[in-house]
Amino acid sequence: MKLAFFVNDLSTEERAHSTNRLAVEAINRGHEVWLIPADSFFFDEDDRVKAMALKAPRAKYKSADVYLRDMLGKKATEELITVGDLDVLFLRSDPSSEVADRTWARRVGLDFGRAAMRYGVLVVNDPNGLSTALNKMYFQLFPRSIRPKTIISRNKSQIREFAKNHGDNIVLKPLQGPGGQGIFFVKSSEMANLNQIIDTLGSGGYIIAQEFLPGAEQGDTRLFLMNGQPLKCKGHYAAYRRVRHGGHDSSGFHGEGTFEKAELTDEILEVAEVIRPKLVQDGMFLVRLDIIGGKLIEINVFTPGGLEIAQQFEGVNFCQEVIKALERKISYKEDKVRTFTNLELSVL
Repeated sequence: MKLAFFVNDLSTEERAHSTNRLAVEAINRGHEVWLIPADSFFFDEDDRVKAMALKAPRAKYKSADVYLRDMLGKKATEELITVGDLDVLFLRSDPSSEVADRTWARRVGLDFGRAAMRYGVLVVNDPNGLSTALNKMYFQLFPRSIRPKTIISRNKSQIREFAKNHGDNIVLKPLQGPGGQGIFFVKSSEMANLNQIIDTLGSGGYIIAQEFLPGAEQGDTRLFLMNGQPLKCKGHYAAYRRVRHGGHDSSGFHGEGTFEKAELTDEILEVAEVIRPKLVQDGMFLVRLDIIGGKLIEINVFTPGGLEIAQQFEGVNFCQEVIKALERKISYKEDKVRTFTNLELSVL
């Protein structure tokens, strides 16, 4: 299998990133693996998509540390490849992290991914589905039963009224931008600062105001879904729990967060089941859900990370299951039982 991972920028890759662990797993299973940074695509005059891609020098890797050292050093092979010759293009870039002079990079993977699909390349997650998720409005397209009560506005009066209706305990965050950044937790004792917070967030666009969920101070459970179902290996769920230490005020949570083994409840698994049809409809092969109680608070469809944390707690290889799933998809396609669209194959 010829597989390429599309990333924001090689220089920002870190050892712990799930992308690198997935790449190592694919290499160790005998596949040809490339990394394509955002500035490397080339659409030629014959309508072919190419890319200056990087390939690791070794046939086996014991760790993501060694792999990343090779890729960041001068040992990697750089070559102009024809993307249409790939079996899989795995989009693993975060558009919301592209700011300032790199706004051009936000849609690169989606646009070139669509072009590659014309040549039969399996592109995951499906770029048409990802196009609907470029900001947090995507979150609002899921059933209300599993979402915190929410409004989206830039109007101070509307946000104040929402806060009043929810006991003056709310969460504010920007509609645009990376998940986890620019979040304000506003308690009743801090309502005097609300106008200032709204001005700060409103300078960047619309504001999401949500009810503050019971248990939010303790943390959340993070669960991976693959092909619309909870990702499992040998009976173990790919999940972990992020635990918060310290209190919070309007500037956010204070103290460090740690991770621990997740205890999955029927309530948590029900959230996954409720959102499954939408994920399948959008061709979301691999995603991560952040859940508090029975409510979904975040969904990462671009760069779901933390697989290595789940692996540490569960003692199984979830990355292997992801690569095996891609192998099966390519096998279905090559067997030519019937013609699959990219959307169908993404979640088959």
